[in-house]
Amino acid sequence: MTLPEKIAQDIKAAMLARDADRLNTLRMLKSAIGYAQIERKTETSSDAEVIAIVQKEVKKRRDSITQFESGGRPELAAKEKLEITILEGFLPQALSPEELEALVRAAIQETGATSKKDMGKVIKAVQAQAAGRAEGKVISELVGKLLP
Repeated sequence: MTLPEKIAQDIKAAMLARDADRLNTLRMLKSAIGYAQIERKTETSSDAEVIAIVQKEVKKRRDSITQFESGGRPELAAKEKLEITILEGFLPQALSPEELEALVRAAIQETGATSKKDMGKVIKAVQAQAAGRAEGKVISELVGKLLP
């Protein structure tokens, strides 16, 4: 079963369970996938494309949480946190810090990176291997720490 099919199935289950929060979040996700398909002028989305969309939506919510908390709106921040937990159910298992560090070290060896000037090449190689299992910000920080 593809990820878009799983999302459609979960929407039906949320309707039957009358779970409004989950239903609204899944409908928003389906809408974001639809907009991405329109943008790319395609009829379907691969699992990798859907994962990228889910990650983008999670990032939006994390940004919203910081804004709501600084603005004194804890109830809206809590709603965003709930949406993040629902969306994270569609993401692959994240890499552990040890696995990510090993991946970064291997990418540094493969690319022959010697200084911070080569960060872009290393980050690109790690992101290709991680395939959505690690956030770009975390990868960037780790590469910056490990390169001389």
